[in-house]
Amino acid sequence: MSNQPSDKPVTAYPWKGLKPQDQSGGPGLDTKLTPSANFTQLEFWDESGNASLREYEGRGLLKDKTAIITGGDSGIGRAVAICFAREGADITILYLPEEEEDAQVTKSEIEKAGRTANLIKGNVREEESCRSCVESHVQKFGKLNILVNNSAMQEICQDLKDIDLNSVEKTFRTNVLSMFAMTKFALQHMKRGDSIVNSTSVASYMGNPELVDYASTKGAITQFTKSLAQQQASKGIRVNGVAPGIIWTPLQPATKGNPPEAMETIGVNMEPLQRPGMPVECAMAYVFLASPMGSYTTGEVIHVNGGLEVQG
Repeated sequence: MSNQPSDKPVTAYPWKGLKPQDQSGGPGLDTKLTPSANFTQLEFWDESGNASLREYEGRGLLKDKTAIITGGDSGIGRAVAICFAREGADITILYLPEEEEDAQVTKSEIEKAGRTANLIKGNVREEESCRSCVESHVQKFGKLNILVNNSAMQEICQDLKDIDLNSVEKTFRTNVLSMFAMTKFALQHMKRGDSIVNSTSVASYMGNPELVDYASTKGAITQFTKSLAQQQASKGIRVNGVAPGIIWTPLQPATKGNPPEAMETIGVNMEPLQRPGMPVECAMAYVFLASPMGSYTTGEVIHVNGGLEVQG
């Protein structure tokens, strides 16, 4: 079988013409991302090697389930929220107050799918925000079936001798300790057949010299996932993770957009697929792990990274 002609595009998703942009100094917003990320369309190829995008259609895999998604306002979290809703789930998303604009877009998409969205402003670094989120969710929906621990932050530092230890602590509180808090409070309402999905990263397996503290938190999340899965298996609660590679989300220009031109080729020269991934492409792994399709899967991490070679 011959290779496809070199003049064919590598994807139907945006990958060339990514715009210079910098959202540093904030959490990053999808509404400012150029071009927009894709949250709901899957890629299909015809026999001539031409790609097109089609809307993701749910099959009722999460019918009448409820889910909490931290960081569900934007990026991968938004895609997961919308796809879960299309599969029949009602959703609570926990997000920072400054992300209100993104959160309202996600809420609208959940409602378009015929499901209910419960928006909670708060900071996962604060134990009370985690507790209040779970309590609000259970009060509104009466049950909790799925927890997606997805909130994260990162700050670049080229040399550890220059690292801000306050930033390191903030990164660990956001990425790791929040998962302990959210999971502690969520488990009080979960039962056999329910599931937890944690967002780790390719950095957990490959490391990252610019993000030593971030990569360290993601390594911790991977082991948190595996250990918790063993602990909760006898109770019938499955615990898994997803390890994204370079995904086109606001986290990129918020932390790597200085200089802004760095965004023009992000992922293109690193991944075998020659492009950044789209949030919807990650969301499919979360759907699998949270749904009956993943009923015999626990303690595992699904890699969605465009072909980057990882170990472990």
